[in-house]
Amino acid sequence: MRFSSDLLAAIHKDKILGIRAGDNQHKIIAVWSVVVDNRVFIRSWSRTPNGWFDTFVAEPHGVMAIGGREMKVRAIRTRSERLKALVDDAYAAKYHTPASMKYVKDLQRKSSRDATIELVPA
Repeated sequence: MRFSSDLLAAIHKDKILGIRAGDNQHKIIAVWSVVVDNRVFIRSWSRTPNGWFDTFVAEPHGVMAIGGREMKVRAIRTRSERLKALVDDAYAAKYHTPASMKYVKDLQRKSSRDATIELVPA
């Protein structure tokens, strides 16, 4: 199952994607997202114990929010170096303002690259 082309276009256009990792009912948080090969990817910039990345790894179900609607998603940890490189390029292309570039460089560090998650419809 894949996301619709309209939803992918919205994710590609919007700078922020809302996520809630796991089955907890904590608040939705904002993350940067990119679309690569019609697939949705997010990365953790600062991995923290019990943060969204570790929660998705332990419990791969959650919620994605965009455009006023929420949908259930499943998180898949990305191990492919080829995909990680494409995600690097997509972040640089999407978040290209001078203020964003510092964070883009941080998202391209090994620790952030290793915290790449693909979201798929649940």
